[in-house]
Amino acid sequence: MSTTTSDELGSRPGRETLSPGARQSTLRESNLALVARTIYAAQSPLSRAGVAARTAMTRSTVSRLVDDLLAAGLVAEREPTTVAGPGRPATPLVPGSGVAALGLQVNASYLAARLVDLRGHVVAERVEYDDLVGCEPVPTLKRLGVVAAQVLAEAQGARVVGAGLALPGIVSSSGRLLRAPNLGWSDLAPGELLDAGATGGVPLRVGNEADLAALTVALAAPGRPGRLADFVYLSGEIGIGGAAVLDGRVMTGRHGWAGEVGHVCVDPNGPGCRCGSTGCLEQYAGRQALLAAAGLPAGTAAAQFAQDARSGPGPARDAVARAAWALGIALAGVVNVLDIPAIVLGGHLGQIADLLRPDLERQLRRRVLSARWVVPSIEAADGDPAPGATGAALQQLTAVVDDPSRWVDA
Repeated sequence: MSTTTSDELGSRPGRETLSPGARQSTLRESNLALVARTIYAAQSPLSRAGVAARTAMTRSTVSRLVDDLLAAGLVAEREPTTVAGPGRPATPLVPGSGVAALGLQVNASYLAARLVDLRGHVVAERVEYDDLVGCEPVPTLKRLGVVAAQVLAEAQGARVVGAGLALPGIVSSSGRLLRAPNLGWSDLAPGELLDAGATGGVPLRVGNEADLAALTVALAAPGRPGRLADFVYLSGEIGIGGAAVLDGRVMTGRHGWAGEVGHVCVDPNGPGCRCGSTGCLEQYAGRQALLAAAGLPAGTAAAQFAQDARSGPGPARDAVARAAWALGIALAGVVNVLDIPAIVLGGHLGQIADLLRPDLERQLRRRVLSARWVVPSIEAADGDPAPGATGAALQQLTAVVDDPSRWVDA
């Protein structure tokens, strides 16, 4: 009768074993990420002792890991705080300022590039306004590359660790833009068309602009949660983009296409949409739809429309009421399905949120099944002129916080 050793069992196909060295490496990576997340998520700076207390690690272990993060520039030390009693003053730990990510955005009315550091501060930015409806992708992305290069030139020695591009359309998980109706782009790989030098040589990640813009609400800074954890974000531009955020994370769906609230049908017999359907929300609440309903030229600024709507009864005020009606139908469906307690309005919708709110709240009270107990709150986004670019940078920086070992050991 033969015997089988434990070493032989460990070498059999289908059974994975880790060497002590591999286990130790994995444990270090996990602990390094935990320390980084703890420092970044803190509302006020923590000392090494504070990090040890929150992570249940020993002080010596935390100190070694913090030293690694300091050496990589992912964490910085502030001047020690003064203490009244005996003992050494604690040294506060904060995110590093010398590491940044590049966020890019192409929208129907502008190009944007923004460099954001690990503290959430904008290091440099450029926004170029233009009518990009139906533009050609190659020259447009070439223009974006020039704008990005200008921003990188102002990096002030920052270490660029990632780059992201926000586009107003359906983007596959591989980074291929399948369709952007308002740009007129279909089936292309923007990362291959954008010059590598435009991103400082780092890989480019492409995403939906509303998904990325929603990160500016979900995160107060890289690694630090925002005030709202569960909400629907609407990106108001020529059309309407959308994203659903649950527990601080954008719900992208199986293929990455979730959140297209702008193409929820409000009226099957309504006007035709660029997407090919009829009666889509953006045909009532998109910027072009609002301006047309108000009898204003297509190039009218959102601020001018808002001023006209606030001036009293008239076509602009009627357009707002029509948009609130359509938003109420579409958003009630989203809330009923997902049980999300807050709605954040961005872009031109954020600029008229106060005008939309009364009618929209009435619609939600009527149509949301749970409104008897919890009426969804309606808030305006902070007015960032290119939130998709900011979110694209935040996405890259969050990846650094979640897995700092890649940069510590580089």
